[in-house]
Amino acid sequence: MITIGILTKPAFPRIKPVLQALIAWLQEREKQVILSPHTATMLGSPLLHQEDHLASLTDLIVVLGGDGTILRAARLVEESSTPILGVNMGELGFLTETTVEHMYTSLDNVFDHAFHLDKRLRLFAQIVRQGLPVEEATALNDIVISKGPLARMIRVQIKVNSKFVTNLRGDGIIVSTPTGSTAYSLSAGGPILEPSLDTILITPISPHTLTHRPFIIPKQVSLETVLINQEGAMVTFDGQMGIEVQAGDTVTISASQHQTHLIRFPDRTYFDVLRNKLNWGDG
Repeated sequence: MITIGILTKPAFPRIKPVLQALIAWLQEREKQVILSPHTATMLGSPLLHQEDHLASLTDLIVVLGGDGTILRAARLVEESSTPILGVNMGELGFLTETTVEHMYTSLDNVFDHAFHLDKRLRLFAQIVRQGLPVEEATALNDIVISKGPLARMIRVQIKVNSKFVTNLRGDGIIVSTPTGSTAYSLSAGGPILEPSLDTILITPISPHTLTHRPFIIPKQVSLETVLINQEGAMVTFDGQMGIEVQAGDTVTISASQHQTHLIRFPDRTYFDVLRNKLNWGDG
């Protein structure tokens, strides 16, 4: 790994000395460093490239931030196999792998190939209006179809492989990967899925019935949701971008052909993360 890209959490002053020390450390080891525009501007550095070029130019992306910055990095590298090493400088840091205190040891392990790649499922969605595709995007955590700003229920028809499943009335639905099962879906009552599973989780948001519960489908199938009512409803991707949808629009969701590659080390398991980050099983 020769060329290292660095992506940082925006508007976070505490990151600057950490970033400067990291760049110097990498350059001492004859690594070429590339920064995103925001990161370079913060330092006044010439090591600048457009964010959407980071994946094609780098062998590794180091993320200094939290889960939101990891999700942004995952979107940048979605069509490549560029691995991501997350260094937690946020609050929860569920997707990150190391801390600032252990960052250099972790990088040494990466350069010595003492790691494994955790290949995570991504979702792909296409929005179709009057028979024509109008927008498409992908997500590592989840795709959420939710009501607009008014406190009115949304009505959504759900199909799997074009076969009718149910009509849902409520605040919306969360379609998540196993990675995203510990995000919004968990707060809405969904189960925890081990991230290596090849499944897609559908979790209703505040359904107006006693019988609608989360359900799981294999990644090989296609999920179709048709918005029956509620002008101004939104489809959001990893909570980072949103697209307004109209009554009659169809949102088709399936497994993406691309995966996100997260660097993991053998001394920590997924269940360690659950216990440490979410107090899972505590007490």
